[in-house]
Amino acid sequence: MNSLDWAVLIGYFAVMVLIGVWSHKRVDNVSDFFTAGGKMPWWLSGISHHMSGYSAVMFTGYAGIAYTYGVTSFVTWSFPIAIGIAIGSKLFAPRINRLRSRLHVASPLEYLKNRYNMPTQQALAWSGMLLKIVDVGAKWAAIATLLSVFTGISLNQGILITGVVTGIYCTIGGLWADALTELGQFVIQLLAGVAMFVAVLAELGDHGGFFGVWDEPALDGHEKPLAGPYGMVFLLAYLFIKLFEYNGGMLNQAQRYMATPNARQAERSARLSAVLWLVWPLVLFFPMWMSPLLVESKTADGSDSYALMTEQLLPHGLLGLVIVGFFSHTMAMCSSDANAIAAVFTRDVAPVLSAKARGWSERSGLIAARLTTVIFLALSMAVATQVNSPAFKDIITVVIKWVAGLMGPIAIPMMLGLLRPFRRSGPTAALTSWAAGLFAFWLVNYPIHWNVDGGVPLQYQVSIPLAVSLVLYVVVGFAKPEDTPERLAIIERVNTDGDDSTGAAAVPAPAGGADDALGTTRLRD
Repeated sequence: MNSLDWAVLIGYFAVMVLIGVWSHKRVDNVSDFFTAGGKMPWWLSGISHHMSGYSAVMFTGYAGIAYTYGVTSFVTWSFPIAIGIAIGSKLFAPRINRLRSRLHVASPLEYLKNRYNMPTQQALAWSGMLLKIVDVGAKWAAIATLLSVFTGISLNQGILITGVVTGIYCTIGGLWADALTELGQFVIQLLAGVAMFVAVLAELGDHGGFFGVWDEPALDGHEKPLAGPYGMVFLLAYLFIKLFEYNGGMLNQAQRYMATPNARQAERSARLSAVLWLVWPLVLFFPMWMSPLLVESKTADGSDSYALMTEQLLPHGLLGLVIVGFFSHTMAMCSSDANAIAAVFTRDVAPVLSAKARGWSERSGLIAARLTTVIFLALSMAVATQVNSPAFKDIITVVIKWVAGLMGPIAIPMMLGLLRPFRRSGPTAALTSWAAGLFAFWLVNYPIHWNVDGGVPLQYQVSIPLAVSLVLYVVVGFAKPEDTPERLAIIERVNTDGDDSTGAAAVPAPAGGADDALGTTRLRD
């Protein structure tokens, strides 16, 4: 990087902070901070939904998969995400929006206390928060790794720089700042991605051009849709995982649906995100598929290939723009995750831990939300420094094995609890599926891995926990139905078409003690 590249990068950071400061004026209460007050237009929600699903892991971990296996990086990653979101646009997006418009909740998990019970809500909230800390830590490590390639600064310095800038704008401006910065980041990555695509195309003339290049020995097998450990079982498992994850199972995506004015606009925002996931990654991945022809990776997994190719092909200025594109992906995802976890802690966890939190004023709740955002970012940055330790091994291991493997047990009770066909599944089914799924993850990743020669294939490491949770959630629900009138009423509220501005006062009060009263007050407030 030279002074021109640094100017582009510093200018980008400055604009992100300014957007956060401007967004501060639009945040008057907790609802504005967490769900944009339900006033976000569908197209902005859709772009924000799309951008908050990316990170620099695409340009490190998935660049390594593309370098090694080729087209399978798209077929087993962004393609199932696009299909999952398209399905979720009908199945989940309208229902998640009604959590805000009908039940008046500000956290995706807030409704679980009445849908199931307090222990279920707390189990999902705590495990979801802990998983997100690890997930975001991997994202910080990915962008810091790229920054180290271009600038030579240390991993910890890179984590600190990106974390502080992200913390400023998302803490000040909440979800509005997240969405507006993501809109700007989308424009930046559009320019950067097209620049890289054109630069690579220009280099292919010596290798047979766009069509003839696939005959090159260096790209042998790169045209295969499924290769290496990424087979059909992995693809099907990932499709189910991404169906839950990218429609709200990992919390931050659910907020985009909740932020739109009504269920119809939530559905439109999901469809827009699905189209972007189907088309745009092809532009980003193509240079990665060609990378074995153009650069020689210095790492065993090829994770530095995209960064090396960028340095080799792009002039200064454009190099800085592509680096900004790396930052835009990561900061979009991390800021949205921080906002989602702040919502879960302040709305779902803090009132259980402290009686004082139950009586927070709007100002106190907003201060708590901002403070929680800062703490979450700090914890995830601390985890980022350990991503390459023996406990995690590397970035792609964290993202695929840990996050994909653990997401299913956490998301299944939350997502399927919205749907009528699963109305019989109550707290017993939810907690059983959650606990058994976590145990299955531990079993296939540790004891079995140690004792079976060669370990458990990756496709089963991510699919078995999900399958265990899904089966038990359904089976226990039929064996021990817990579809009380109060729970059925909540399900009907989020499944019924009609006036989405209807208040939540019609939700029946669940029987129980003080904890149930707290949840009812929250839903009706």
